[in-house]
Amino acid sequence: MYQVRYDAHTRSIPIRGLNYHLRQWGEPRNNKPPLVLLHGWMDVGASWQFMVDAFSGSFLEGRMVLAPDWRGFGDTAHHPGVDHYGFADYLADLEFLLDALVPDRSVDLVGHSMGGNVAMLYAGIRPTRIRRLINLEGFGMPATRPAQAAGRYGQWIDELKALHRGELGLKTYPSRQAVADRLVRTNPRLDADRALWLAGHWARPSADGSWAILGDAAHKIVNPHLYRVDEAQAVFQAIQAPTLAVEAEGDSLQQWWKGRYSLADYHDRLKAVPDCRVAVVADAGHMLHHDQPAILAGLIENFLA
Repeated sequence: MYQVRYDAHTRSIPIRGLNYHLRQWGEPRNNKPPLVLLHGWMDVGASWQFMVDAFSGSFLEGRMVLAPDWRGFGDTAHHPGVDHYGFADYLADLEFLLDALVPDRSVDLVGHSMGGNVAMLYAGIRPTRIRRLINLEGFGMPATRPAQAAGRYGQWIDELKALHRGELGLKTYPSRQAVADRLVRTNPRLDADRALWLAGHWARPSADGSWAILGDAAHKIVNPHLYRVDEAQAVFQAIQAPTLAVEAEGDSLQQWWKGRYSLADYHDRLKAVPDCRVAVVADAGHMLHHDQPAILAGLIENFLA
């Protein structure tokens, strides 16, 4: 199995009625800004371990690195009775976490996928709290039209009903190895040893011996609100932090949206960010922090210097 280079310790922070689970590497010394890592949808904070292990000792010396599990993922529970998740809650959760952990410091913020979308919006909402911003494939969503609203609300209600009928559960697996095999099928670039290590943090054995994904099935329900590009770009314009947008050479947007939303569209949106540059990681897909952790760690170290 994968051998961890830098051990993390875990803690729980009470946030908005939830015990938020958090991984922490290092202790704050030398006045280095804290580094906060935000994972993506159906992922966990432990997913950052490979990238953290690729950081140089000099970069981590005296630096605190924090990686929470979002509500309803990993070891952060969800409120009893919750049957859907609102995106704005992630923004509020992040603020409450920063208030509890680093109330008097600006931070360097890194977000992947959904976490990248949260990071981009938060950096515009609270621009003075972010020193440097790094967005890893947090592309946002295809543009929507007001005429789609009725259908979207209807889809949301239908999916809520399906959840309550027990039709949207998450698949279970017979063993940790089976979970690892599932991770490799999803991402063939993921090494078998890393997959087996990650499987132990991405899932957990149940009383019957099966391994259950550490994610709430309610996350599968569509967001009832349309994605407003004009709103997102207005927030982007308020970002003060120098921003690095990192994308994988394997074009995730083309794979997902088949031309409905492209990298060219995404790059056009990034023009709203006052100080933004783009970097591309070769031989990597959407999980670029798994595929090329050393290259990504180098990009981050250089950008944060």
